[in-house]
Amino acid sequence: MSRVVPALLIAWVPVAAHALDVRIDPHADLLYRQALPLLEQADSQDDTMSTLRTSAGDDPELTRQGQAMARTLPTAVALLKKSVELGHPVAQYRLALYYTTYLPAAQISEAACPLLEASLKQGFAPPATAIATWCAPFNASPAYREALEAIPSMATLYAAYYPQPATRLACSRSQPQGLEMQWGRQRDYQAEVYQLLGNLDPQHRQVLLQKAVEINGCVAAQQRLTSQR
Repeated sequence: MSRVVPALLIAWVPVAAHALDVRIDPHADLLYRQALPLLEQADSQDDTMSTLRTSAGDDPELTRQGQAMARTLPTAVALLKKSVELGHPVAQYRLALYYTTYLPAAQISEAACPLLEASLKQGFAPPATAIATWCAPFNASPAYREALEAIPSMATLYAAYYPQPATRLACSRSQPQGLEMQWGRQRDYQAEVYQLLGNLDPQHRQVLLQKAVEINGCVAAQQRLTSQR
């Protein structure tokens, strides 16, 4: 075994030994779960509307779908906001994802990044990819790396909250179209975290990227490993 691997494992022992002390408020969790079917309904309506937009003229079905989405999405967002007020990490992520999807680009960082950072600091993996895109300078800070390193110790707490959507998963072979979301399992987001850590830790980059490949065949990590040969 190379000398790099033991060094990496030693570095990660304190992380694995000390899980974050996160307690999800039961009422916050109820509010989040009430929002989920509404979010799914809004996503379905948005997909349908994307198809209908290809039709010419005033389409009554398009009008109906738009009216339905106008009712559904605000209710879901209101429930997420109430859950966020109680510190729910998954609701924080989904509300931030709503902002990254629907707000003008100039407003996204201010609205979404505090939510994404709060969620990640509670050990929830999905915010990591959005933070890498939207949240400078936090995405280059020691606090960001520490939050990523703590994620493996929190896997049990969050297992029931997957799959989760994302705007873009670097490890995925598929490419999203328009506002279409990519859905990832817990292991998919774990691979994303290792791939991101590879960007932040040059000393252990090869081992971290290889770990991402082993977890779900991470395309981005595999390409970087191949280019380094």
